[in-house]
Amino acid sequence: MKVFRGLPNAASRAACALAIGNFDGVHLGHQTLLAHLREAADRLGIEAAVMTFEPHPRAFFAKLAGDLSKAPARIANLRDNLTSLQNANVDRVIVEHFNAYFASLSPQDFIEKVLVEGLHVKWLMVGEDFCFGAKRAGSIAMLEAAGKIHGFEVVTLASVQNNGVRISSSAVRAALVQGDFAEAQALLGHPYRISGHVTHGQKLGRTIGFPTLNLQIAHHRPALTGIFIVQVHGLANQPLPAVASLGVRPTVDDSGRVLLETHVFDYSGNAYGKIVQIEFLQKLRDEEKYSDLETLTAAIQRDADQARAYFGITTRIPASNATDRI
Repeated sequence: MKVFRGLPNAASRAACALAIGNFDGVHLGHQTLLAHLREAADRLGIEAAVMTFEPHPRAFFAKLAGDLSKAPARIANLRDNLTSLQNANVDRVIVEHFNAYFASLSPQDFIEKVLVEGLHVKWLMVGEDFCFGAKRAGSIAMLEAAGKIHGFEVVTLASVQNNGVRISSSAVRAALVQGDFAEAQALLGHPYRISGHVTHGQKLGRTIGFPTLNLQIAHHRPALTGIFIVQVHGLANQPLPAVASLGVRPTVDDSGRVLLETHVFDYSGNAYGKIVQIEFLQKLRDEEKYSDLETLTAAIQRDADQARAYFGITTRIPASNATDRI
């Protein structure tokens, strides 16, 4: 799968079937759309392409308005979304930088400069509530009229439902906020995971007996925060039991930076630079700010004990033997 940051240059442009959307989480509704996209591309003998946006358009407008609380919480990072798109057999992904210029494009300019000239679209699928162009002035009827002129077909997809409930990114976010990982899995079609490179941290966890794998979270509003029972993929032939904290670490850091810290039970390998997947199993509690490091350490110990009980782990290697981790 080829990934383009912005429109491909002239030499890289090729006729394509295209789906447009944010694709946050690539849930079962998205997967249904992508299956139609793949079928159309195969039938027409062209590439299957997806256009998505970074940042999320609503996040761009929230920042512009000075109210980041209006930005949608992010289900998945770009890496995980791209992996899901690749798993859906997409040939190319255009990650369009959503900025002031792009937001100001008129519907007509979007059609002519982006769809026709930039991407050579021959078949286009969008959701039934799709709007585009400055002030969301472009409609599906406008796309259909343009398609007759420029030679592309427009297809809309009705919402996909699960037990009578519309599958949407909003529904996935709601399930994650509630800590309902079974519902999130039913909507996503797979367990909820976050992946990333293990990076160096402050190594505070090591000093208090709980060394952690650190994953940077690029967006400031993840769909869930708190303390969780998790399992880690990518360090061994099987997932490893662990406990994790996802949030801003209010007791030890006032920068507001979001970090996913995972303490893997009885693991002493060197994980720096590895790509791991953290799979969320159960929420233990919300993130809290403690008065001192001793109180924080006691809380972490209680969290670890609950997670060990969940996995049925009764033995423990002393933390002093686990010095190779972050």
